[in-house]
Amino acid sequence: MNRPIVNAGKFQRPLTTIIAAVLIITVTFYLAVPVLALFFRTTPELFLESLQNPEVLSALWLSIFTSVISLVIVLLVGTPFAYFHSRNQYPGRMLVDTIIDLPLVLPPAVAGVALLLLYGRSGLVGKYLSMFGISIAFTTLAVIIAQIFVASPFYLRQAKSLFEQLDPAYEKTALTLGASPLRIFATITLPLTAGGLVSGAVMTFGRALGEFGATLMFAGNLPGVTQTMPLAVYVGMQGELNVGITVSILLVIISFAIMIAIRILAKKEVRNA
Repeated sequence: MNRPIVNAGKFQRPLTTIIAAVLIITVTFYLAVPVLALFFRTTPELFLESLQNPEVLSALWLSIFTSVISLVIVLLVGTPFAYFHSRNQYPGRMLVDTIIDLPLVLPPAVAGVALLLLYGRSGLVGKYLSMFGISIAFTTLAVIIAQIFVASPFYLRQAKSLFEQLDPAYEKTALTLGASPLRIFATITLPLTAGGLVSGAVMTFGRALGEFGATLMFAGNLPGVTQTMPLAVYVGMQGELNVGITVSILLVIISFAIMIAIRILAKKEVRNA
């Protein structure tokens, strides 16, 4: 007597769905609940009240100002650097790639100490600048330098990858038609990679805005001068808890908006492709 053949796939599909659902829910809750706890720890009234605190406003505007300046410098220097680096083969290219990526894995506190030993008053470069009355450490300029150091790899990696993937045939065709290299770069290369470059720029801005360790070690924590939003959170949690929570919520909102913007830009890039 023949036994009916059981289709194992009928049982495997529901089981796979259940496992996938459990994993997705677990990971999502694990990452989301700590962030949501910030919003449950305060009230709209306390949030708005703390938002009017001069220290919070000072840290907010200082963070935005320094992050924008850092981003502009990264764009102006990093874009041509990434283009020439991706378009040319030269000795030590792998070493340059490694150095570009180093700040991504280097502890921020170590980066801050390294910058301090370089630009501090007794540093390798700072001691010579001090002779001319120039001081970099523990100034707003130090904040910008620290932000550029830790955040620039996000843009450099993205730009380098985009320029490497771009078919050079477009540029060669324009060159044969008499266009100058600068015109080719401005009218062909940049427009074809604009979406990805903007995504890298947004990520760089977000990383600069959230920088803590290198800033603390190299620029210090001076209100109105070097106290950015992450440093204001650190100070607030040691004293005025509502201030720390308010600044933390501001950083969460800004970070969430940045990630949404990156995903929207990525979808547009896929559609254009």
